[in-house]
Amino acid sequence: MKVYRSIQQPKYRSALRQKLGTAYLTLKRYMLWTFGGIKFAKKGAYELGSEHFTHQTPLLRHLRGIDISLEKNKIANLHIAIDRIHGVVLKSGEVFSFWKLIGRPTRRRGYLEGVILRRGTFGSGIGGGLCHLSGFIYWMTLHTPLTVAERHRHGYDTTPDKLFGSDATCFYNFKDLMIKNNTAQPFQLLIEVGEDQLRGMWKSNAPPAFKYEIYEKESVIHLEEWGEYTRHNHLYRKIYDINNILVGDEFVAENHAIMMYPPASDKENPCNQ
Repeated sequence: MKVYRSIQQPKYRSALRQKLGTAYLTLKRYMLWTFGGIKFAKKGAYELGSEHFTHQTPLLRHLRGIDISLEKNKIANLHIAIDRIHGVVLKSGEVFSFWKLIGRPTRRRGYLEGVILRRGTFGSGIGGGLCHLSGFIYWMTLHTPLTVAERHRHGYDTTPDKLFGSDATCFYNFKDLMIKNNTAQPFQLLIEVGEDQLRGMWKSNAPPAFKYEIYEKESVIHLEEWGEYTRHNHLYRKIYDINNILVGDEFVAENHAIMMYPPASDKENPCNQ
């Protein structure tokens, strides 16, 4: 499988065209939610008993060149969003939709200006920082038998020091993270904002039968004709049974992005999961 795919130099459209395009895609997503025949997961009034995967990540990263107040605002945004998804139960055949559960992040709902990545530069926007949450959930889900039905990665890669392609960006409402339960058992997502860590887990009603190891193949960095470096890879995961015997090795995702740092740089990433 060929991993390198040429990336064209970005062409920035007018503000009007962007606004019309966003309106069209937003309406199209609302139609999918309403008439798509999808059974969406809802929050449960109970907690399942068996842990399948747990994860935690730092909340504050003290990024160079980024106002620390935007990072602190991100934490406030996470509190609001997590209140809508903590405890959601994903029954067999149901779909978890990040944006359908959280809703539109607006100032009226309490969301603040946080860090966002736009057109290859860092800026601020209402609800900024929720990519931290979507990437966090995506990474946890890859360590379960659940199926990632929709996921989008950033068009720009901001860091060399993590597994490329392990993130999941989000933009209300058409760049969504959707997870389907194709198993016969229910799963439950539990997430909390700790003192300095974002913590989460997937639980079920029975112990895990498998464990997973995520890795990359065919990692390539390429200098495009128009002068920027691009990064490419394939993510795979190895599947082990309870006796630690390898029983599967499957493709996860193909990733392509424009690099925001030169090769061998040590920049940090505000959207790490």
